[in-house]
Amino acid sequence: MRKSLWSVGAVALAMSVMSAGQNVDARPGYAKVFKDTYANLAEKADEAKCGVCHFGSKKTDRNDYGVAMSKAFGDIKNCKDDAKIKEVLTKIEADKSSTEGKTFGDLIKAGELPGKAP
Repeated sequence: MRKSLWSVGAVALAMSVMSAGQNVDARPGYAKVFKDTYANLAEKADEAKCGVCHFGSKKTDRNDYGVAMSKAFGDIKNCKDDAKIKEVLTKIEADKSSTEGKTFGDLIKAGELPGKAP
């Protein structure tokens, strides 16, 4: 019994060490381009991770910024083209956010993450 508990503990420890520090972004290219495009928000984006575009626990739970980004991409799923991603990011800067009287670009210039959950 003791040996099997030790084995379970060793496996759990090994798994946690192997996964430490790994980035689990579903769209790591999007996050990279966002941080490169908006260097003033890189630290906040690192903290928010998926929360820049999502809320909740399901990948389909998009905040207002994530919804605008999804619409701007149209039929493109999981875009890998950094130039296209940047094009979409800059295009939606002019879109109205859910913050009254502010566009996403206004929020970004003010040093705030643009997405708000409904």
